[in-house]
Amino acid sequence: MAGVSKGMQTGRISRRQAAGLLLAASIMPKAALADAGFAAWLASFRTRAASSGIPANTLRALEKVRFLPEVVRSDKAPAETSRSLGDYLASAASPQRIKGGQVVMARYPTLLGRIEKHFEVPREIIVAIWGMESSYGAVRGSAPVLSTLASLAYDGRRRNLFEEELLAALHILASGDTSLSRLNGSYAGAMGHTQFMPSSFLRHAVDFNRDGRRDIWADDPTDALASTAAYLRAKGWHEGQPWAYEVQLPKGFDLARTGRVHTRRQRDWAQLGVTHASGEKLSGSAFGALILPAGPTGPVFMIFDNFHVLKTYNYADSYVIGVGHLSDRLAGRGPIRAKFPGDPWGMTTAERQELQSRLNALGFKAGRPDGVIGEKGRAAIRSYQTARGVPVTGVPSRDLLAGLR
Repeated sequence: MAGVSKGMQTGRISRRQAAGLLLAASIMPKAALADAGFAAWLASFRTRAASSGIPANTLRALEKVRFLPEVVRSDKAPAETSRSLGDYLASAASPQRIKGGQVVMARYPTLLGRIEKHFEVPREIIVAIWGMESSYGAVRGSAPVLSTLASLAYDGRRRNLFEEELLAALHILASGDTSLSRLNGSYAGAMGHTQFMPSSFLRHAVDFNRDGRRDIWADDPTDALASTAAYLRAKGWHEGQPWAYEVQLPKGFDLARTGRVHTRRQRDWAQLGVTHASGEKLSGSAFGALILPAGPTGPVFMIFDNFHVLKTYNYADSYVIGVGHLSDRLAGRGPIRAKFPGDPWGMTTAERQELQSRLNALGFKAGRPDGVIGEKGRAAIRSYQTARGVPVTGVPSRDLLAGLR
């Protein structure tokens, strides 16, 4: 790139150049210094991209890349106070989103049927992901993907990850699947109707309409929806198996048996008194585990392998439950029966946040201290209890917090 020294391109600079850079840093405005650093990083990345086989004509796209501070600010901004799972699901499966899903299912019955038959993934799951990711294509993102990924890579906190994604985006351009002007997406670099990251696109996107391009950006959602089904199939989707369903626990049930690490056959759970939320007896030989995303007084779900397949799309349990519940509503099933408690696990939000913070401080990875204690937090509690040599329950409680203080 013009204006960048050879030494900066290769990552090797002389003592004289280093002294010059230090002097420049002392007199250059902060914004100009950031621009100079970004230009140097981009020149170095371009060299690495060329050595990885990116064609010269594709590399010219990097000439249009600019540092986007708003992307970094968005990525660095402290997360807002997390909504409760009840509030999250009220949005994920809102009447408007359910109606929107019903509309697109009625609009594309043949396409969804073909995708469902070919990839053996239910249409309701595909449409639910579409609704969660882009409101059925209405909000696909308009940020330039190359500049977005370059900005996040230059920021440095996850440089390897975003450099790999930027390289993947260049491979997409080189393949001819889309043009630079259409290579837009979210502030995280996710693209299209169902928000594929570039590396996932390269591995899983398909040309389902056979027009010679894997086009997830077009108004026509064919390739995007088929690519999502192809992704889930490749990740191990089990045809005919539910993602999860709501259950009831008997009075006095040992909560140490809950958590995704404890699996049993459905009929074995039935022998322990677990029933469907309706009270109907469980049956079947599939292995499931019980999760308590809002504590033991909130909805309890029996999850199956397909739950974990959905987690490869987005690791947050709330997202998976949101997609799964929306898909259930689109399939004609009813709302969640159990009510969501005001204080999950019988602890205030501040107490749950303190519990997470104290576990994190001791090296037990309980996740961001947002007061939402899901499976990651329960795993941290189990690890802590194992290390202390006390009964392992994985159950958050005020007594546990008192022991951590």
